[in-house]
Parts: sequence; structure tokens; C-alpha cells
Amino acid sequence: MILLRNLSFGRGSRMLATGASLQLHPGWKIGLTGANGSGKSSFFALLRREMQPEVGDLEIPAVWAVAHVAQDTPALPDAALEFVLDGDVELREIERAIENAGDDGDLIGSLYMRYGEIDGYSSKARAAELMSGLGFSDDDFKRAVAEFSGGWRVRLNLARALMCRSDLLLLDEPTNHLDLDAVLWLEGWLKRYKGTLVLISHDRDFLDAVVDHVLNLEQQELKLFSGNYTTFERTRAERLALQQNMYEKQQRERAHLQSYIARFSAQATKARQAQSRIKALARMQDVAAAHVDTQFTFRFRDPKSAPDPLLTVHQASIGYTDKPIVSGIKITVRPGERIALLGANGAGKSTLIKFLAGELKPLSGERLEGKGLAIGYFAQHQLEQLRPDESPLAHMIRLERDTCGRAREQDLLDFLGGFDFRGAGALAACGRFSGGEKSRLALALLIWQRPNLLLLDEPTNHLDLEMREALTLALQETDAGVIIVSHDRHLLRTTADTLYLVGDGRAQIYDGDLDEYASLLAQQKSDQKAAQRDENKKAARTPAATPAPAPVAKAEDKATLEKRRPLIKEAEKLEKQLASLHAEKALLDGRVGDPALYANPDRTLLDQLLKRQAELSASIETVEANWLQTQEALEGL
Repeated sequence: MILLRNLSFGRGSRMLATGASLQLHPGWKIGLTGANGSGKSSFFALLRREMQPEVGDLEIPAVWAVAHVAQDTPALPDAALEFVLDGDVELREIERAIENAGDDGDLIGSLYMRYGEIDGYSSKARAAELMSGLGFSDDDFKRAVAEFSGGWRVRLNLARALMCRSDLLLLDEPTNHLDLDAVLWLEGWLKRYKGTLVLISHDRDFLDAVVDHVLNLEQQELKLFSGNYTTFERTRAERLALQQNMYEKQQRERAHLQSYIARFSAQATKARQAQSRIKALARMQDVAAAHVDTQFTFRFRDPKSAPDPLLTVHQASIGYTDKPIVSGIKITVRPGERIALLGANGAGKSTLIKFLAGELKPLSGERLEGKGLAIGYFAQHQLEQLRPDESPLAHMIRLERDTCGRAREQDLLDFLGGFDFRGAGALAACGRFSGGEKSRLALALLIWQRPNLLLLDEPTNHLDLEMREALTLALQETDAGVIIVSHDRHLLRTTADTLYLVGDGRAQIYDGDLDEYASLLAQQKSDQKAAQRDENKKAARTPAATPAPAPVAKAEDKATLEKRRPLIKEAEKLEKQLASLHAEKALLDGRVGDPALYANPDRTLLDQLLKRQAELSASIETVEANWLQTQEALEGL
């Protein structure tokens, strides 16, 4: 097991965790959570023995093999499959020993025996399976590592780490640079992993599916929770609510003691009682107020116009050098419509987004823009367009100048504060920003321009859980049309109303949900494996009988299904609206309950909050009534 005994560690003069004592047992799958900069990467460095604790001990069994994903991949001439195989260090050592064994029969025999024990004969098949699961084609296996782009080299590093027959696997944001298909495959692989896993991820659905414990690093404390991420989040919320109640009770007690001391400390008859209360006050352990408000507070600004439809595509064919990738595209996007694009890597999702953004001309067909269309396009390559020597504020000022805006500098600073660029952070050159900070800045610049059509290609890469949740809420509330590609299933579930499946050269509406899509992918992979096994056997045999087709549904069943589908989608949409409205009202109720608000002689803010509170209550009643009506219609069918 991994044993932490009174462990304290930090970076430079800053302590990140103090006095941690806990046990992590073999086979556990642990999600390591905490805010950016809280010390998660430093804890990984301790586990990799690249860093020493300030105080205490971190004990890992000496015989354990530890695997992690390398940060960089040099431009090697090695074939990709061979690079992945290098992840199994003992396998490679045995292969080299066999080559150098000469005529020593006993040595060769023992080496081959060990080679068989570690499944060396199936190693290439295992490496090929890892690469296929992460999106590589058979043709990629022989390509040199140097030929792959940065994102694909990250996948190679991940495959190499998974190839290691490790006892402890450390994964830091493994889903970055993966599409949804690869994320689902990795999720299944990690569920079957027999060793101990410590995982950093900002994908809550991925965490929920994989981990059975959460190790949370917060306020210099490492705390262990049983269960998945949702269970941890619920437990933490309950603990913070209790902590807040304790804090408020303590503050009332402190105020009472201080009032007594102030009144009677000067009176000789009460001096002894006052002194005892002074000592009680000194002994009282402070309980920190629970600061549960997110550091991200932003909304999409209202679009300047809302043409209907925003964008129409009719029988378009798109691709490069006259080679179509997706054909027969028919999409009409209206204000408030939310579309998610699903499909395997290389199917054409990003190409389709680029075409919808107007950056790629169609090979055939039409792309018609509504009058006043304002596109907000987010893609990872746009992070490279940020000026490294300029601050977030300088970017905003230049954007205002280019668009002839008249916002004051303080308005721009207030807006940036909603994306956690505050104080010196708003004035620092962005060249040294992390990937998450650059993504936040790019989103801030996009939102400031008030687009009425949002085209988002993997917007959550590098974003932490708090920022993802803030983006999810903002997308739920915007009146703009939204088309999104993402591997974050929580974001897709809570924002998308319509799914399009891009594959086999087409882009068509997908009637299933994300769970059905995951099942479809699993079945496709199973069919591919079965076909591959049949091909590898190369033995003459009678082809497997074609499965009998599923019975054709009765005409009345089909008609009922067609009637139910729009009602189910409407019910899901109303449920998302209710969740968003309730969340905003809960925050507003907390603000309205603040006594300081009523002490202010200027009632402008209070009146605004009370008005919004009433509006929310009315909206909730309306949406609940519509939801009940939809449920009754469903029950009637």
C-alpha cells in the first residue's frame, strides 16, 4: 500500500499540504482533486520520487513499478508501435538479453520462460490494441514518431504508459487531446486495470465512471473520501454547510463574549467573570467560513441581433483538394438551438465546424448566413493567436479598439475578473500562462464580442472543473445558437438538445442519447475485434451465419415512438432549464438573506435582487407546469 505519515510538502517557501496521514490500498482507483495550484502535480512528483517531502514520510513498496505519461516526446525516427512497446521495460530488457545470450542454452531457456510469463508473445497485439483504442489506424503503427503532431504524440505517450505492466499508474489529465470515442475506450481500459490508479482529471463523468476514492487537496489538507466524484461532491457540500453553520454559531458566541467583556471588564465586581470569558475567547478555535462561491462568474452577453435562421446549409460537401470528407450536409441553426457533433476521430467534426465558421469553402452545395450573423468560433489553434507579450487587459483594449467599442478600462477589468483574471493576473503577459489560462482568455475575448452563433471545438481542454461548470451554466442561459464538439459528456448532456452523428461521409441527426452512443461504439469495437480474429486465423471455415434481423416494429409502435421522441427531448430540455433556474435562485436567496444588504441606505441593488428573485420564482412555476404537461402527454402515449 501507499502510506502517508505526517506528510508535509511544498514548492519553494510555499507549503501545499501539511500533516497528511492516510493509507491508499492496492487496487484502489483514486481521483486526485483540488484547485489549480493547490499541489496536485507536486503530489505526483512525490509519488514518482522526483521530489522529497518537507516533513514526514511517503512510503511506496520498493518492488512496485510506477508508470506515468511523459510530458514531452522527441521527434524520434522509431516506428510508433515500437515506441509504445518500449513502455514495457522488462520486455525490452529480456529481448536484448536474448540477443546477447550467445550459445548459453540455459540462459536462453530461462529468458524465454520469463518472456512467456509476461505475455511477451502477445506484446505487439497488446500494443496495437492500445493504439487502436486511442484512435490510431493500422497504417499509423509503422509511421515514425516524428511524423505525428503534438496532440498525437501525447496519445503515443499515453499508450506507452498503459503498455507498462505497472503496479501504480499516475495519469494527469489523460483525456486532453482525446475525442469522445477514445475517452470512452480509455474509461473501459482503466476500469479493468488491476493496479493502483491515481488520476487527475477535470472530466466529472470520466471520474465518476473510473474512481472509487477521491483524495482532495484543499487549504493545505489532504483528505480521503470513499466513492466516486459525485459522492465526494455531495459529501463535501454537506461538510461545508455544517462548517458554515458552526462558523456562524461560533461568531454569535464570540460576539456575546466580547459584548460581556466590553461591558464589565472595568467593573471590579465583574472583573473575574470578564477575565474568564477573555480566556474562553482565546481558547476558542477559529472555524474558517466556508467559501464555496466559484471564482468564475460570467455569462454570455446578449447578442446584438438574432436573425432566424442564423445559418442554413443545404446539400453541402466539404473536404480538401476536391476530396470530400462529409457530403450531403443539411443543417439549419436557429437562435437558442444547441447542437452537439458526435463521431470518431477523423470523421470530419472539426472540418465541419471550420466550414460552418466560414473558414472552409464547400466543394459543392450552399452555406447561407442570416442577416446580422455574428459567429464566435473557438478552436485550440486559436490559443496560438494570443500575443504572448500582451496582458489579458491589453488584449481586451485592442479588441475594443478594433470593434470601435467604448467600454471603460474598469469595465474590461470587471469582465476579466469573472474569468479569474484579477489584479496582477489581468496585467501579466500571457506568454507564460498555462493552457487553462489561455483557454479562459480566448473564451473571454470570444464572449465579449456578443456572438449570436457559438461554434466550439473542444472548449473544455485544459479547463478545471470549476471553469467547466461555469461554462456549462453560461451555455445553458445564452440565447445564441450553439454547435459544439467536446469529449466532456457532462457538458454535452446539460447543454445539447440535438445530436448529429458525423461518420461514413455523412452528418445526420442521431436519435439516441450519449449512453446509447457509447453502447454503439462498444458494439462496433466488438465487431471489429471479431472480424480481426477471423482474419488472423486464416483458416478455411464456413462463414459465420448472419444474425437474424430484429423483428420489424408494428406500424402503431413506430407511430407511438415518433410521437414520444419530441416529448422526451422537450422534457429533458425543461429539466435542464429547471436545474439552471433553481441554481440561480439558490445563489440569489443567499444574497437576499445577507443582513448587510438591508443596512445599506441605497436600496437600488436590493430592489434589483428582489425583482430578479420574483422573476425566477415565476419562471420556475411556468417551466414546472410545462414539464408536468409534457409528462402527462408522455403517460398518455
